[in-house]
Amino acid sequence: MTEANRPTVLVTGGAGYIGSHAVLALVDRGWPVCVVDNLTTGFRFAIPEGVTLYEGDIEDAALLARIFAEQKVGAVMHFAGSIIVPESVENPLKYYHNNTAKTRALIAAAVEAGVGHFIFSSTAAAYGIPEVSPVTEDSPKLPINPYGMSKLMTEFMLADTARAHAMNYCALRYFNVAGADPQARTGQSTAGATHLIKVAVEAALGKREHVGVFGTDFATPDGTGVRDYIHVSDLAEAHVLALEALIAQPARSLTMNCGYGRGFSVLEVLDAVDRVTNRTIDRRLQGRRAGDPDSLISDNSRIKATLPWVPRYAELDTIVAHALAWERKLTEIRGEV
Repeated sequence: MTEANRPTVLVTGGAGYIGSHAVLALVDRGWPVCVVDNLTTGFRFAIPEGVTLYEGDIEDAALLARIFAEQKVGAVMHFAGSIIVPESVENPLKYYHNNTAKTRALIAAAVEAGVGHFIFSSTAAAYGIPEVSPVTEDSPKLPINPYGMSKLMTEFMLADTARAHAMNYCALRYFNVAGADPQARTGQSTAGATHLIKVAVEAALGKREHVGVFGTDFATPDGTGVRDYIHVSDLAEAHVLALEALIAQPARSLTMNCGYGRGFSVLEVLDAVDRVTNRTIDRRLQGRRAGDPDSLISDNSRIKATLPWVPRYAELDTIVAHALAWERKLTEIRGEV
């Protein structure tokens, strides 16, 4: 497919963390892009120059119809939603509204407009606490919180929609997303974020007094939880390649894990931050949080077999260095001391 006849891609939540990296990946590869974001957790500065931003909500059917018509949208990358697991337990209806009901409205609008391709930001939380790690896409889906369930419900909606309408989809189940654009064009900007590497680089720069280590009695080599950390730019690249795969085979839909297939413990991550920053973060050992598995690592053999995806930023110190560079730039953007 030449650049001239590529469809416009609507990126929902494109002013947010992962969505803004997907926008950059698409723009860098010459795709026409537009964004819809209600800016509750997104930022205008994350949208690159030349990309049209529609400020609004994905359950606004009239707005979506206008965007699809004005931009001649042929594909959707859907990142908009709520992502904080503990909040989903405290306020489940918010998550079933933002992540499930609103996505149903978005899918309906896309079907009505004849959009042929849909890429969905799903999650490893769909697996719950897996009995076996690494986790394959065929592992049991047993979410233990409303966040994971709200995302899994959307996967079911997409599968049913693809069977009934001329639309194919790709659900990408993320493991722990981290890092920032290598050119420091965008990164994790949300105040009070809960991602470990984000929290750790904030602490290294004096924005937090310490980092909490939740649980030291896991069945892991050092007793702290092990996670599969994937660089956000490698993840964004996977979305672009998934889009190309959907367009190449419109009768095929895909569900794939997005991770590197190896894990690091909380203490190993904090050691990496200490190395990269050449300082020592104050670590506060605390009790484990309910529902945290000992280890959660992806089996990424399917995505590697399906897409020409070759991660470029898989080294843990690289992920930390990019997160740190963005955190410093964010301080400048906000004029923080």
